[in-house]
Amino acid sequence: MNPVTFDAPAPTGPDVGAPAASTREHDLELARRAAAGDRAAQRALFLAQRAHVHRALFRILGSNRDLEDLVQDAFIEILRALPSYRGDSTLRRWCQTIAVRVAYLAIGRRRAPAVDLALVEDTVAGGPDLARHAQAREAARRLYAALDRVEAKQRIAFALAVIDGNSLAEVAALTDSTVFAVKTRVWRARRELARRAHNDPVLAAYLADLSGGAP
Repeated sequence: MNPVTFDAPAPTGPDVGAPAASTREHDLELARRAAAGDRAAQRALFLAQRAHVHRALFRILGSNRDLEDLVQDAFIEILRALPSYRGDSTLRRWCQTIAVRVAYLAIGRRRAPAVDLALVEDTVAGGPDLARHAQAREAARRLYAALDRVEAKQRIAFALAVIDGNSLAEVAALTDSTVFAVKTRVWRARRELARRAHNDPVLAAYLADLSGGAP
């Protein structure tokens, strides 16, 4: 896979992905062993980073039948790129950055995909809890259906900042962008989603809930 670029890399401080000395040493050693073909190290890296990679893909794309394949695609790219890892960020953030690039390419390949969207897990509870659960699933379905019509970089910025709750600086680090570019993309995504929610009270209410802690 050719690397997907967003903008010039954002300057990052020690609070945006820069590892402590002990973490950096551990990450570099694990990456070195995995890049050299050590199967135990590769498995350790997969087990340590799978949840973080899955989360990044899930927040951007929603839960769909291709998600597990995309997780595998991301780890193929991670293993290929491991020789280039220099420890400038944590291994976790470095892997998430590659996952974001995989998601970007996936968005470009698909339009109006067949999806089973949810932001919450299935439940067997009945009564009001089941009703709230169904309402949340429907709201999430409508949100991701609307996001399918949002430009890819705007969608990614919105998903990482608003849905997943990352700071603008964190999103900038994950997307190799400037904070200003991320802020602009989030604003444009909000504007487009608000337009699409104009006649959709369920989506409008969900977007209002999401905006509570959004940048």
